[in-house]
Amino acid sequence: MPQHPVALITERVRERVRREGVDLSGDRAVADRLVRDEVQRYSERALGGSVPMLADEHEAARRIVADLVGLGPLQPFLDDPNVEEIWINAPDQVYIAGGGASERTGLELTSAQVRDLVERMLQTTGRRVDLSSPFVDASLPDGSRLHVAIPDVTRREWAVNIRKFSRRIGTLADLVERGSMPPAVAEFLRGAVRARLNIIVSGATHAGKTTLLGALLAEAGERDRIITVEETFELDLAGRDVVAMQCRQPSLEGTGEITLRRLIKESLRMRPDRLVVGEVREAEALDLLIALNSGVPGACSVHANSASDALTKLSVLPLLAGRNIDSSFVLPTVAGVVDLVVHCEQGADGHRRVAEIAAPTGRVTDAAVEAVSLFATVGGELVPTGLQPPRPERFGLPLLAPGGAR
Repeated sequence: MPQHPVALITERVRERVRREGVDLSGDRAVADRLVRDEVQRYSERALGGSVPMLADEHEAARRIVADLVGLGPLQPFLDDPNVEEIWINAPDQVYIAGGGASERTGLELTSAQVRDLVERMLQTTGRRVDLSSPFVDASLPDGSRLHVAIPDVTRREWAVNIRKFSRRIGTLADLVERGSMPPAVAEFLRGAVRARLNIIVSGATHAGKTTLLGALLAEAGERDRIITVEETFELDLAGRDVVAMQCRQPSLEGTGEITLRRLIKESLRMRPDRLVVGEVREAEALDLLIALNSGVPGACSVHANSASDALTKLSVLPLLAGRNIDSSFVLPTVAGVVDLVVHCEQGADGHRRVAEIAAPTGRVTDAAVEAVSLFATVGGELVPTGLQPPRPERFGLPLLAPGGAR
């Protein structure tokens, strides 16, 4: 059976790469040039009738380059700015999502292709997935986040999820332009960041927590030294005085693991003007509270259904650190160090927006951190409630009035 034209050209390019000792992973332009050369040679042969004609030379070249230096059949989705997430439930079940809606693509892979794609994505990360470690989280070179689960944790096939990294949102002004918050709220949050308040960003999955956290940090003072700690790199603060750290999985021997708790402790030795934990999920909440209680301004994100739930969760997670930690320490600490909770939501239309901003009063009532709502969603609009920040001296901001007036 004759070889498919694209496969034939791809193999010829691979032969040239081996013969010339070229590293395609380091230079996309070299791959483009080699592919163009071989496509042109093939087309000249096709004109002579020795091989079938290419239906579309440009499309063939794109597919070959994607296979050589990209992620093959997934590359078009990665290149599409409207696609926010890609996931594979099985080789013949490839889905994409964008604008709050998901759809099944017509793409059908093989199990071998899925494994090859995952291995290619993990090649530069230093992370692995195998029977002894059936889950993996990793950051791809473009900042996208990869998660993989394999059998026997999954039933039969590898489950792959790629959450694409977007550089379109960088500041609060960008979020205002996209309708995620009104200008008055952006002004308030900008002032809160510059007043060095401790801010918790809460919301459900896909609500835009990381995007908002990055936009808030973009408003920090130019001389602020920011230390970020994450399970895998997601925040992008290029151009700032920033040190970004991520966790490390244990080796095959079970050694060398670096946890969020360890990273938070190490960050305090790095002269932080602001400490940022990408997402608080477990006992690292205790280390964050201790850091904030020592006077280091900080921020983090947390999965929660409301601002109130975020405070409750932040009051419970530290208890996972051990039996010697109890709520008599945690509750007043949360009440004392958290200045703002900014809650995000994703609407049914897929639009992400800030839905509420609350401020703890500093008091604990009925075994819960007391807070007042400064901004609330009314009739689909985020507006000031008219309530004042309980500790206005920490804000250094003009007082709020109903309707957005100052």
